[in-house]
Amino acid sequence: MLTTSQIQPMTAKELTRFIINKQDLFILDVRNEIDFNNWKIEGKGIEVINIPYFDLLDGVDAALEQIPVGKKVLVVCAKEGSSIFVAQQIIEAGRSEIFYLEGGMKSWSEHLEPVKVGDLTDGGSIYQFIRIGKGCLSYMIISHGEAAVVDTARMTEVYESFAQEQHVQIRHTLDTHLHADHISGGRLLAEQVGATYWLPPKDATEVKYNYERLEEGLVIPVGNTQIDIQPIYSPGHTIGSTSFIVDGRYLLTGDILFIESIGRPDLAGKAEDWVGDLHDTLYNRYKELPDDLIVLPAHFGKISELGANGSASASLAELYLNNPGLNIQNEAEFRYQVTKHLPPQPHAYQEIRQTNMGKMEPSEEEQRDMEMGPNRCAIHDK
Repeated sequence: MLTTSQIQPMTAKELTRFIINKQDLFILDVRNEIDFNNWKIEGKGIEVINIPYFDLLDGVDAALEQIPVGKKVLVVCAKEGSSIFVAQQIIEAGRSEIFYLEGGMKSWSEHLEPVKVGDLTDGGSIYQFIRIGKGCLSYMIISHGEAAVVDTARMTEVYESFAQEQHVQIRHTLDTHLHADHISGGRLLAEQVGATYWLPPKDATEVKYNYERLEEGLVIPVGNTQIDIQPIYSPGHTIGSTSFIVDGRYLLTGDILFIESIGRPDLAGKAEDWVGDLHDTLYNRYKELPDDLIVLPAHFGKISELGANGSASASLAELYLNNPGLNIQNEAEFRYQVTKHLPPQPHAYQEIRQTNMGKMEPSEEEQRDMEMGPNRCAIHDK
């Protein structure tokens, strides 16, 4: 009998590199069919099948028939226990290069991978933190020993560690809007490092904590340079949604505009009210901006939105050419497309909104469970 120490773990970080580098990997997902169909690991070079754990308790012959010989195989479950058991059986059947996902889909949901987007004018840089298992994107803007973090995930220790590696002090944390798909770590990170937390006031009418007001025309400096964060009021996903122009080169769009889709207006139950704001932001306000701005969204919906280095970005001009949500012929059709073809709402989104308002204080385990699954912030995600 093999021991678990002879089974090879694969970390979420290692799996992320497989996907970003488009390497071949065969995944056997042993979660139940409903969970698998709702949310799975995907990527170019990734082949995945689902055989529930309970169908493999009496033997793994059904899996062996479908697993290719000579290919790396990763067994995946919710927390890791079931995948260890199945991986053991597959190894005992004579197969090699069998891995299990360390920490299961929970670790996959929480992993943040920092990727450098580019340099800034006066010696700074901007990094995109890819939460590849959930499709969330956050940012760290660095300049002359200082940093600002935008749309912080709740795994705040990742940003603290990265700031220490870069020898910078986090001075600001900012949320583009009140999130409904994931729990914001912006306020917590600000408290931990002594930074200022910023939130759009129109999204903060019910919050139970103090914050600084993100209002149009405000300039938030990072470091002693020309690298500024300039908020632009851009409602539609929420009534307070605010975009940022950074260094005159990057447009952080929050959940208003993605690479292959646009934001949904219904997560506060006001799709009919907010769809007009969404249209105005996308077809008028953003049209007034320089089209060479590099769009950096708060989410991606599909792996195809990640570029060669793993980051999600494109110029505003490219998006006006290629993004279907920016090429709807008239406002009436836009309203119909946006309000009548919405995807399922994110898991526990009402509880997440309440948590982000400070009205709920769920435990760490409860927060993990609330965030499980895809983000579903976009209109055109399938």
